[in-house]
Amino acid sequence: MNSHHMQNINVGVDIGKSQLDIFIRPLDIFFTVANDTKGIRDAINKIKIHKPQRIVVEATGRLEMPFILACSEAKLPFVIANPMHVKRFAGAIGRRAKNDRLDAELIAHYAEAIKPKFTELKLKK
Repeated sequence: MNSHHMQNINVGVDIGKSQLDIFIRPLDIFFTVANDTKGIRDAINKIKIHKPQRIVVEATGRLEMPFILACSEAKLPFVIANPMHVKRFAGAIGRRAKNDRLDAELIAHYAEAIKPKFTELKLKK
């Protein structure tokens, strides 16, 4: 892997019950998929192309797990972030996210600026 040719790609994913809003920074790519098996697979395939440094989702209390497991299977680097940390970051940069696109964008910005530690899945065998 030749890292100095790669941009610092960070992906923010806003997890909703029925959809995932995804923002790829700094490429300014935004898209939405259904939060189901097919949608998640489509999202992973789209994200993989860009070889992201990290994919950040906010902990939602399990809604994020199917997506996270898919990231893990695809060997993509992911972080399950504490929503309070993201909220504080938003406050610190004077951003009050008001819609899903802005939330996803904010999470990607947080990923880029803070570089939170990668999450290790503790899978029960």
